[in-house]
Amino acid sequence: MARALLGLESSCDETAAAVVRSSDGAGEILSSIVYGQADLHSAFGGVVPEIAARAHTEKLDYCVEAALAEAGLGLSDLGGVAVTAGPGLIGGVLAGVMCAKGIAAGAGLPLIGVNHLAGHALTPRLTDGVAYPYLMLLVSGGHCQFLRVGGPDRFTRLGGTIDDSPGEAFDKVARLIGLPQPGGPAIERAAQAGDPARFALPRPLLDRDGCDMSFSGLKTAVLRARDGLVAAQGGLHGQDQADIAAAFQAAVRDVLAEKSRRALAASPGLSAFCVAGGVAANMPIRAALEEVAAECGTPFLAPPLALCTDNAAMIAWAGIELMGAGHRSGFDLAARPRWPLDTSQPPMLGHGKKGAKA
Repeated sequence: MARALLGLESSCDETAAAVVRSSDGAGEILSSIVYGQADLHSAFGGVVPEIAARAHTEKLDYCVEAALAEAGLGLSDLGGVAVTAGPGLIGGVLAGVMCAKGIAAGAGLPLIGVNHLAGHALTPRLTDGVAYPYLMLLVSGGHCQFLRVGGPDRFTRLGGTIDDSPGEAFDKVARLIGLPQPGGPAIERAAQAGDPARFALPRPLLDRDGCDMSFSGLKTAVLRARDGLVAAQGGLHGQDQADIAAAFQAAVRDVLAEKSRRALAASPGLSAFCVAGGVAANMPIRAALEEVAAECGTPFLAPPLALCTDNAAMIAWAGIELMGAGHRSGFDLAARPRWPLDTSQPPMLGHGKKGAKA
């Protein structure tokens, strides 16, 4: 039986550790521990990097202990340590990298630095053994891009956001209309009682060819709609919040669906169309993407909701795949705030609040 890998993830506001094993190419999650930080950041309306970094430093050891205990393994049972080395908030990434280096050095284990985006992109391999190549829409709080995944270290970017990520836009819009954080779940809940047709919000960049996206202007349109209501009636009512949430969610859904249709058309020979990242947990958006895949005759796959948001199981699995491809990291492994998967293309424009675009 193949030995397991320990994975560590600390790129934003989740401190996570997991143990994953591969046997005959199939992934088995032996443990997955995630400590969230929502309570620490709720008063600030977003993630505060310094607070996040300190919380990671305090929680990583406990997270590793819990993951090993749940898996029923010790350090001597592991085949290596995989860790997110970027991109992300540099303080958190650095905390994880230093912890992983200490464990690897002390236990005499191989160290594998993993691109956080690769962790998301390879998740369908962990959960369903999807064959290469496949199309991945990575859509989260800090990132949004279409990737043709040809191997654990072979990614071709077909397009992405040139400004805000969808998850970042969800958070900003939630704050604009007085909904709690995190914005994604709050807007999805509010939208259930809303009328998406009440506000005519734009669908940015649908009039341009290609797979690039933009969400900053959509956020500005919501701001104007809100200000108009406030000026006319002195504030927002509950139904106003629901209607704006529904209109905004519908606009994001339509943009992602149409751009996905174009990405599928531009990338033949795919085994599947996969979606990962926190926004993939939004059920109306997920349903629209599944419909597009069906129209294009491509199997659709979204990981379980627990693996859509940041977690360490995806990092451990990416480490397994990278080790299988001959990759190892030295103890000079550096934490990186930016780390594009497709280095053959220039970086995407813009910089998200929750993490650097890549």
